[in-house]
Amino acid sequence: MALLVGNAIVGQSGGPTSAINATLSGVIKGAHHSGAIKKLYGMQNGIEGFLNEEILDLTYLFGDEKSLSILETTPASALGSCRKKLPPCVDDSEIYNRISEIFKKYDIRYFFYIGGNDSMDTVKKLDEYFRDNEYKIRIVGVPKTIDNDLVLTDHTPGFGSAAKFIATTIKEIACDCAVYKLKAVTIVEMMGRDAGWLTAASGLPEYYTGFGADLIYLPEIFFDDDRFIEDVKAKLEKQPNVVVAVSEGVRYENGRYVGEGSQSGAVDAFGHKYLAGTAKNLEHLVKAKIGCKVRSVELNLPQRCSAHSHSKTDIDESVMIGAEAINQAVLGKSGVMVAFQRNEGEYGVSITCVPASQVANKVRLVPKEFINSEGNGITEECIKYLSPLILGERALVYENGMPVHLKLR
Repeated sequence: MALLVGNAIVGQSGGPTSAINATLSGVIKGAHHSGAIKKLYGMQNGIEGFLNEEILDLTYLFGDEKSLSILETTPASALGSCRKKLPPCVDDSEIYNRISEIFKKYDIRYFFYIGGNDSMDTVKKLDEYFRDNEYKIRIVGVPKTIDNDLVLTDHTPGFGSAAKFIATTIKEIACDCAVYKLKAVTIVEMMGRDAGWLTAASGLPEYYTGFGADLIYLPEIFFDDDRFIEDVKAKLEKQPNVVVAVSEGVRYENGRYVGEGSQSGAVDAFGHKYLAGTAKNLEHLVKAKIGCKVRSVELNLPQRCSAHSHSKTDIDESVMIGAEAINQAVLGKSGVMVAFQRNEGEYGVSITCVPASQVANKVRLVPKEFINSEGNGITEECIKYLSPLILGERALVYENGMPVHLKLR
């Protein structure tokens, strides 16, 4: 295949992670060494900013390894993000004509989009449009999400660091709760609309240290109030303090979210409800049914922005997959998402390409074999899957006692 020479553009979409900029660093490094990409642009606030021609020239912003290293440990999306859903190209030719116009203006021949399953919907639609267009361009998706819910990849960049933060925080909460003999229940809520991967990570500290979540509830198992109260009572008979980990997306068999009464009902561009309040509702339930001391904790945004608890494995892999996205595009791949494939035996990963159309708008759930038979904890098989992803610590640069972060905008 003839080498396609031109410029490239990269964007970040959806919820940020503490590793998404490490992937951006990988894309920058890959573009620099590609031999095909003359200039690398960055779109501000994803495809939404791109449509407004809000574009940065990244070519000369990172002239040395030190600046890239700081970018890799900077939380959130340095380029900004969005949650814009593109219409099917047959429904709105104007928006695709606008995209084509900007591509031609900047001689953009490579488009990289770092995001989750909704972002792969953008990759799929753009690839479909330009396959039937005379303008030659390659569209590649790069995975990202703390939820770890993308199909066709072993795990997602950003998840390992979020899992490390959750495991560490749950261990610290459990240590704090253990100092009293008073009967008490602490309910900790994690992100996870449909998939309970993040909440499953709360089982790591108990397995390795004995201090962690005593009960774990994931969206994959229908929630039952009576069974939950019985689980808590059984634990309180054995110990004075019980720590409960629960996904924000746990729901009853009728489909209603446990935290629904505390939610606004608002939805994003992809129709997803904004979730919260699950732990608070369960706090009220425990208070009413058991009457012991009880509190709720919602981990919320720190799960995805706590760069001080990076997993080195996560950051290293995020850089690697960003660089490989460039390589695969230069080799001729388009309409794909780069993905991790776990090696057999000792932990390691290789990178492959999967069709973005098979990832878009789909959700990878925690498999049943990772959840215990009681539906209130995880199995050793799940521990083995999770453990390598949180390993290692990345050294941070500090000034005046605070970590140094890079600001692009």
